[in-house]
Amino acid sequence: MSDEATITALNRQYVDAFLAADVAWYDEHLADDFVCIESDGSMLDKAQFLRQTAAGPGAPSFVLDDARVRLYGDVALVHGFGTFTRLDGTRGQSRYTDVYARSNSVWKAISAQITHA
Repeated sequence: MSDEATITALNRQYVDAFLAADVAWYDEHLADDFVCIESDGSMLDKAQFLRQTAAGPGAPSFVLDDARVRLYGDVALVHGFGTFTRLDGTRGQSRYTDVYARSNSVWKAISAQITHA
């Protein structure tokens, strides 16, 4: 599988893991020093992100409308755009950038940033 196909698959799995509150998937695929910058500007480390994931998604639906992968050697950027439905039924959109790094032939997410559009 090409690097672009691998990152594209990981991006889809990332979204699916969010919707399923799949802590085990994130624990395996996030680097130990992973950070996530939320849309409100707060920053989560990996442990905080896993706890938040376990609480379940605040959006039971997320449709990935667009995702673009850019590769720079052992670093990959994913720029995505999607539409979500909140628990109260209202809809919103977000853009995100995820950063992956390859170490010992394994890609792991090292950073995520989410912006509500």
